[in-house]
Amino acid sequence: MRGPVARRYARALFDLACEKDAAPQERNMVDQIESELLEIRTILKNNIELQKVLYHPQIVTADKKDLLDQLFEGKISEITSNFLALLVDRRREKYFSDIVDEYVALANESRGVVEANVTSAIELKDEEKSELNSILAKLTGKKVQTIYDVDPAIVGGVIVRIGDKIIDGSIKTRLNTLGEQLKAIS
Repeated sequence: MRGPVARRYARALFDLACEKDAAPQERNMVDQIESELLEIRTILKNNIELQKVLYHPQIVTADKKDLLDQLFEGKISEITSNFLALLVDRRREKYFSDIVDEYVALANESRGVVEANVTSAIELKDEEKSELNSILAKLTGKKVQTIYDVDPAIVGGVIVRIGDKIIDGSIKTRLNTLGEQLKAIS
């Protein structure tokens, strides 16, 4: 669950990227930083040893920053590099993944894009996904990026989560509701 620390750092980084985007010679910094953050998170996720070093509280911050410099020097922007150093200096590296999620949400919001998580009992067909995407776009008035999951436990139907809103059209929920209504009657 994302928290206030992740939101605060993501907002600061996003605002800085937007300032850079306003400068004519530096366009698309929001997109570039988003791409860099996602790539760094993937590298961290796939490298347990790197995680152990970066998240270990007894490893000196200078050593952590040196390691990050060695890994990413010349591969990421100065803004992202400085941001990583700031997280290490402030001992906020454990919030990195949540910060990335928050940053992506801010970037998407600025682009008029909303993320939807759709869970269905079985894999949806391409035409069903397309139809659902267009319905969600009409409902939200925004472009929708959809992440699909399959969970047989919902029996049938779909559950759609957009931000903090949930549309639960699952058979499991309907059956539970019906069961509660029947208990109330008897």
